Amino acid sequence: MEVEAARPRPLSEGAPARTGWWPHLVRFLVVMGPGIITANVDNDAGGITTYSLAGARYGYGFVWTLLPITVALIVVQEMCARMGVVTGKGLADLIRENFGVRVTFYAMALLVVADLGNTVAEFAGVAASLEIFGISRYVSVPLGAAFVWWLIVYGNYDKVEKVFLVACVFYLAYVGSGFLAATDWREVARETVRPPVAFDAAYVTMLVGMVGTTIAPWMQFYQQSAIVEKGVRVEDYKYSRIDVVGGCFFTNVIAFFIIVACAATLHAGHVDVETAADAALALKPLAGTYSSALFAFGLFNASIFSASVLPLATSYSVCEAFGWEMGVNKRAREAPHFYGLYTGLIVLGAAIVLIPSIPLLPVMYLSQVANGVLLPVVLVFMLRLANRPDLMGGRVNSPAMNVVAWVTVVAMGALSVALVALTLLGQT
Repeated sequence: MEVEAARPRPLSEGAPARTGWWPHLVRFLVVMGPGIITANVDNDAGGITTYSLAGARYGYGFVWTLLPITVALIVVQEMCARMGVVTGKGLADLIRENFGVRVTFYAMALLVVADLGNTVAEFAGVAASLEIFGISRYVSVPLGAAFVWWLIVYGNYDKVEKVFLVACVFYLAYVGSGFLAATDWREVARETVRPPVAFDAAYVTMLVGMVGTTIAPWMQFYQQSAIVEKGVRVEDYKYSRIDVVGGCFFTNVIAFFIIVACAATLHAGHVDVETAADAALALKPLAGTYSSALFAFGLFNASIFSASVLPLATSYSVCEAFGWEMGVNKRAREAPHFYGLYTGLIVLGAAIVLIPSIPLLPVMYLSQVANGVLLPVVLVFMLRLANRPDLMGGRVNSPAMNVVAWVTVVAMGALSVALVALTLLGQT
């Protein structure tokens, strides 16, 4: 059966002219959500651990990386958001239509493997963060899994999105933790614009981890699907772009304060940590009880938030790829594959964390390898799609955008290959 290719959606006729700031604010609030939510989920348990270790081991030596990382994140997320608005289709749907079922199948297989590993990491974050407050993982993980399952299965898109947006606000706990750490802001400013002169193997490994934890394949699939389900119109894309760019800035501001909090305390005190939970505990004698509690609460919020979104992103992508019914606005009987996959990922992810003495690191490494293999491929697909006039009309990438995007693709591809190699060699 011949598949009808996506066509660019025209501007709605008769759209009322908007004057003054109030109508613009209202339209922004209506379309806001997918960009901010996707970017903030990127600061999950694995991301927070990476930023914590960067600050604890290298002080402010990695603050400068957040500037190019933010640019790369904006370029990638803006492109997929624009494709979602113009074509009205998700990324997996476009890949299947334009590159074939076989390519799509392998891409989805890697995505499921990666996201299962990431989901395990999120429930491990839930367990570790609440154990700091004396709550056993055998209580916190089942309750957390039940909550995120109930939220999606018995919610609708508008309600779920509101819960996710509230969760984004709680990331500000890391801003408070950073200020409570009594930081030397002049030194932070100097390090932000002064990269280190020498790079050793350990530093490069951390650099790869910093970049690798920032842009993951699930982000492009989820954001584009969320924009399509939200029904953002072409004429409102300028507001959606603010949502995307603002989300990218906000998530890296949070990363900045995580690095700063750990640099000002753990690095200065020569305290060695291995996880974000270790960092939260170590902050208590150095920065005070409130800073430690805020850090631990931030880890819990990030973990439970990401445990909701990552399986959801996978469900969207796989169902799009194979033409199955999907969406939070549909009931379980209307979209059995969508909810079945979502439930399976949550149950399996939570169950793995509860297995006594389970070696979680190999599972997390496997997800890193899958992400590293899939990301460059997805970025190339996106660039090819975003430059097709038959799909995008007059909203194809500009020449300047293509230059920045291809540089990003090459850099991300090289770093992803390095991440895979370092992971397989046991250096991450």
